[in-house]
Amino acid sequence: MKVLYFLVSILALVSVSFAYDPSPLQDFCVAIKDPKDGVFVNGKFCKDPALVKAEDFFKHIDPANPVNALGSQVTPVFVDQLLGLNTLGISLARIDFAPKGLNPPHIHPRGTEILTVLEGTVYVGFVTSNQDKNRLFTKVLNKGDVFVFPIGLIHFQLNVGYGNAVAIAALSSQNPGVITIANALFKSNPLISDEVLTKAFQVDKSIVDYLQGQTWYDNN
Repeated sequence: MKVLYFLVSILALVSVSFAYDPSPLQDFCVAIKDPKDGVFVNGKFCKDPALVKAEDFFKHIDPANPVNALGSQVTPVFVDQLLGLNTLGISLARIDFAPKGLNPPHIHPRGTEILTVLEGTVYVGFVTSNQDKNRLFTKVLNKGDVFVFPIGLIHFQLNVGYGNAVAIAALSSQNPGVITIANALFKSNPLISDEVLTKAFQVDKSIVDYLQGQTWYDNN
């Protein structure tokens, strides 16, 4: 029985280790898009360390224009935008909000998010899993306030001030991923069947057809 418990514990640890970005086995592994110009290290094609430059770890982010249907614009700095992030297990995004702008309900399947408000007043929240009875945790954040969204949980941010707002979101993965709930449900490719959505939401087919016909804006 003790052996069984030991094996279960080992399997649990292995599962956790593969659920998050791996720890690098070298100082850095700047990702490279063309393998012929790189070397294979730690399971990734990396730029030859001798050719790595400071620019590989640098990116400038300009304020974004949040004039759109949602009134917000997310500027990601994931590994695709900053190749030096490869294997380092972190990334970030800048979020610019127009007055009353919304970063709509979404999830990051591979990363926990910690948000810092730089300017403005932002109402934030996340919803727990079914096992926790989908509890909603919310907070109004002002300049300098910090809030964390656990990995994989639905969350959102709404500018409740009268001016623009800016926030920085740090994430615990070089590629945390984004799934915007409305887009995924009503603009999947191909579309989810009416039969599924009408039963799931307990609404008439005409409502589902209307929602699928809308232009769902994805700012991530």
